Amino acid sequence: MNWMYLLIVGVGGFFGAIMRYSISGKMNDPEKAVPMGTLLVNLTGAFLLGLLIGAGVDELLLLLLGTGFLGAFTTFSTLKLEMGVLWRKGNKREFFLYTGLTYVLGIALAFLGVVCGSYF
Repeated sequence: MNWMYLLIVGVGGFFGAIMRYSISGKMNDPEKAVPMGTLLVNLTGAFLLGLLIGAGVDELLLLLLGTGFLGAFTTFSTLKLEMGVLWRKGNKREFFLYTGLTYVLGIALAFLGVVCGSYF
């Protein structure tokens, strides 16, 4: 394992986690069923990662921004937890809306990011 690579990923992850925490803290309203902050960071992250891949950025930049920043910025575990909470609370409509938006728009935005990135 290359220590320089670990440091690069760690620095990116540090800032990505802070950004996600800030956005989720401001946007996730416990009074509303759909956690908009998590949805926003995951969809934004999907597009931005697609953009990096499409642009063919070099390995170090991909480690910093892709693996580090976006890896910490987006969150698969929180998504699953929030989906489980929606289901357990009986918010079936919100569960399917949140799940559908996350996966359908996430894949579409990642694809769009790759296409847009290929123009750089």
